[in-house]
Amino acid sequence: MQNEVAARKPIRSLEDAIDRCQALGMRLSKQRRFILELLWQAKEHLSAREIYDRLNQQGKAIGHTSVYQNLEALSGQNIIECIERSDGRLYGNVSDPHSHVNCLDTNQIMDVHVQLPEDLLRQIEQETGVRITDYCINFYGYKLSEAATEPSAAS
Repeated sequence: MQNEVAARKPIRSLEDAIDRCQALGMRLSKQRRFILELLWQAKEHLSAREIYDRLNQQGKAIGHTSVYQNLEALSGQNIIECIERSDGRLYGNVSDPHSHVNCLDTNQIMDVHVQLPEDLLRQIEQETGVRITDYCINFYGYKLSEAATEPSAAS
């Protein structure tokens, strides 16, 4: 019962991720901890290769196989996020339900929490006959020009 409660609690911090590992009885090796720390520090979605390179650049010796095995174990338990893309998998630190903004200029994926209006959710339910319990949205676009992001002088 305690593991079920722990498994439902959103992971919002490195400490939450470590707590979830422990609640699930996962061994918290130094390599696994290195990966979790990196993902929480980076706050971006990284490939396994980028994770391997960054950890080794930091002087944390870890092998390719260890990176891949730990990423699979962590994402398999929903402790970290795994995004499947045509050019490979990306891993991120947010595992609770959320949406993504995909920048087509930089290939960057940003996490955003979007809450749709209740009336829109009810409309979708009526059209599909499916009760909506959760959702994620993928937005795609290009960087705004600097002028478009600055507050208007007339405001």
